[in-house]
Amino acid sequence: MPPVVSILLADSDSVAVLPHGGARGDEFGARGRRIVLNEVVPPGHKAAIKAVTADGLLLKYGHPIGRASRAIAPGDWVHTHNLQTRLTQDDEITHRPAAPPKTAIMPGARAFMGYARDAGRPGIRNDLWIIPTVGCINGEARALASEFSPPPWITGVKVAEHPYGCSQLGDDLTRTADALAGLAQNPNAAGVLIAGLGCENLELSLMTERLRGRTNVRFLSMQQLGSGELFARMLNELAEEAPRARESFPISELTVGVKCGGSDGYSGLTANPLLGRFTDALTAAGGTVLATEIPEMFGAEDVLTPRMSEPVFESFAALDHWFRDYFTRHGRPVYENPSPGNVSGGITTLEEKSLGAVEKAGNAPITGILRYGEPVSRAAGVQILFSPGNDLVSCTAMAASGAHMILFTTGRGTPFGTVVPTLKVSTNSELAANHPGWIDFDAGTLIANPDWEAAAEALTGKILAVANGELTANERRGHGEIALFKDGVIL
Repeated sequence: MPPVVSILLADSDSVAVLPHGGARGDEFGARGRRIVLNEVVPPGHKAAIKAVTADGLLLKYGHPIGRASRAIAPGDWVHTHNLQTRLTQDDEITHRPAAPPKTAIMPGARAFMGYARDAGRPGIRNDLWIIPTVGCINGEARALASEFSPPPWITGVKVAEHPYGCSQLGDDLTRTADALAGLAQNPNAAGVLIAGLGCENLELSLMTERLRGRTNVRFLSMQQLGSGELFARMLNELAEEAPRARESFPISELTVGVKCGGSDGYSGLTANPLLGRFTDALTAAGGTVLATEIPEMFGAEDVLTPRMSEPVFESFAALDHWFRDYFTRHGRPVYENPSPGNVSGGITTLEEKSLGAVEKAGNAPITGILRYGEPVSRAAGVQILFSPGNDLVSCTAMAASGAHMILFTTGRGTPFGTVVPTLKVSTNSELAANHPGWIDFDAGTLIANPDWEAAAEALTGKILAVANGELTANERRGHGEIALFKDGVIL
């Protein structure tokens, strides 16, 4: 009987991943020898390739993913029953700068067709966005938007519905205003209507201050007389002022967010490292990649910090500490992750999840740390953004900082999409086959055919097609939600 398929991610690793699983008595290869499985290993889970004593470290990706809670023998299934996190509330991160990584090459085309903007980068959509300042008017904004018939050069009309803006105070109110103002400056929005009710804490004046000088933004209080007619008139004005055709722009003008959600044991083997290759190529060509999910960097900071300058590291360390304190303030351990779905898919500890998650950021230089709602800078490279790991919140945060699209890897599957194109990349082919209406690109083919260059070229082609106007699955199905970060009192 041929050995079962196994994947060893680094020479120093203690475990191999069995993408198709294995039965007791099956053999798999690792470091030139055959290892017999002592028990059933589910697909995507790990098997030990060497003996580890109780409390000994286990390595994957060449980094520790936890400690053995009991002795582990070669061929044992490694999971929650014998592996536990080694993270604590007080872990410190260090800065050991490394040499710049080798420059990647962007395969294929190096330009895209977008819409020129008076300020900032070009857009890949020519949408009109309606942004309520308060949840009280979501339904009215949605109803009025449905009555508007956009001209053919407008690619969509979207209402960024959310439940906040009223009865918020302090930093919580500030963050809501910053995020909504950031969304209003996203390059995919040809025109933006900021609509308030008129009596909420998030007064329109807070938005006009943040958006001063933006010529493609209008403001409206719905409590004023004739607001419905004004709403339609302002949308018509914004549509008439929008550009009517695409033109060519260099790939360096593209900003892409990277995110993983519903991860499984394949995420760190296929889709996430494939996105890492795109990250390296885009940033080497002068483009920008946004990364976030700060609590899903816990335990993997040492992979990221060598690529930072000292000022960037100091900002990152402060951000890392803020989120650790955030967990502590709410009485939760920093290692609350992974989720039940992650565990079922083969991810055991937060360190393991984090090490797989940061694969999306490739090896590119990390050139900036962004506050919540802060616009992306012009610096090429990876920029890390304030946000938790929640899918809706983190994708909204990246859109609010200027992401043209989100590359979203998933092993469990999700139909979610935010207000910018959300290109779903499956970690396994079964998911892509079962949910073709959710998935845009299948990275699971890399298990049977690990031709990384061909896969990277195909993914790049798909990304550029979306930049040029091809709709993603979430766009075809009309999915485009936002969710805002909240950490404060509601009156």
